Amino acid sequence: MSASPVQQETMATRPTLRALLLYFLRLGTLGFGGPIALVGYMQRDLVEERKWVSKEDYFEGLAFSQLCPGPLAAQLAKYIGWLHGGTLGATFTGAAFILPSFLMVLGLASLYVHFGQLGWIQGMFYGIGAAVSAIIIRSAWKLIQKTLARDFLLWGLFGVLAVTTVWTQSEIVWLFVLSGFVALFVKAPPRVRPKPAEVAALAPGLVTGLLGPASAGTLASVSFFFLKAGAFVFGSGLAIVPFLYGGVVGRFHWLSERQFLDAVAVAMITPGPIVITSGFIGYLVAGPLGACAAALAVFLPPYLLVIFAAPYYRRFAQNRQVKAFVQGVTAAAVGAIAGAAVILSKRALVDVPTVLIALISLGVLLGFKKIPEPILIVGAGIAGVVLHHGS
Repeated sequence: MSASPVQQETMATRPTLRALLLYFLRLGTLGFGGPIALVGYMQRDLVEERKWVSKEDYFEGLAFSQLCPGPLAAQLAKYIGWLHGGTLGATFTGAAFILPSFLMVLGLASLYVHFGQLGWIQGMFYGIGAAVSAIIIRSAWKLIQKTLARDFLLWGLFGVLAVTTVWTQSEIVWLFVLSGFVALFVKAPPRVRPKPAEVAALAPGLVTGLLGPASAGTLASVSFFFLKAGAFVFGSGLAIVPFLYGGVVGRFHWLSERQFLDAVAVAMITPGPIVITSGFIGYLVAGPLGACAAALAVFLPPYLLVIFAAPYYRRFAQNRQVKAFVQGVTAAAVGAIAGAAVILSKRALVDVPTVLIALISLGVLLGFKKIPEPILIVGAGIAGVVLHHGS
């Protein structure tokens, strides 16, 4: 019996695991532009051009990634790997996608720790911080357009999270979950049917950050904090910014506001997921070992969700309650991003030159949509060196 045309196409275009790994290694090395751009590249390359993934599988994976905590693009990469290779596929595609940007961040963090006090380095980040604020504002606006539309409930959830994020200067995790349940009970109220439901011996250089060698307690705190970030932060990669700010700057005082902005900027100028800023922050706090601990911790919960939850999700992807919960969580995430944009802009725009850099950057982003963000950030860094040196 001969296969149907659809079956023939599926068999002919199914990629090998090696081909999938090479694709995600390339995307992790050259994929600039943040989570929205990265998931767009996957749709263009894997669904439309190479036809390795069906539209149905892609959009189900995208919804699953939005439902789960952690970085959107990295989560989708692991889901696609799981579709084609199970646990092994999810593990390898996730590692291939994340590793290039992690290595870049590791190198940049080492340079920052050793040379961060030089005048030209300070000037560069003086300009980059302003450009990053513009990028976050533009990204927040794009997410608002894509997720809220004219849905008054979602706008209400968005507003609550935006205001509370600005007011508390941190992300309140339980509000994300609560927003999901509010949307669920308003949009798709379910029928109630109850159902049973050692560091001290390490070489000091491995744990040396900005403030010298870190203690075992600090390294443990870094791991636990980023484990929570990976487990409870929903939405795009930028959704992690307010959560990290509240802990890294506000609670633990590991970094100053300027150093935190620099960490976000580094994530912006490197390819791959924005959440890779966790590696940079971990390095500044506790050296190379801190970078590895932070990166592993932040990516571990989403990885485990793909491995254990994806098979069950495939059965309920079209469920009304699941879709409504995703909408509520996404609206809350966008609200937190908008609040983070306000907070970080207040910290980065400290004088007339930084305000001008931010306004020009925002104008370029809105008027010339094909200009890559890394080029804009490099330009802002050069402007910052010139202006900061001259002041």
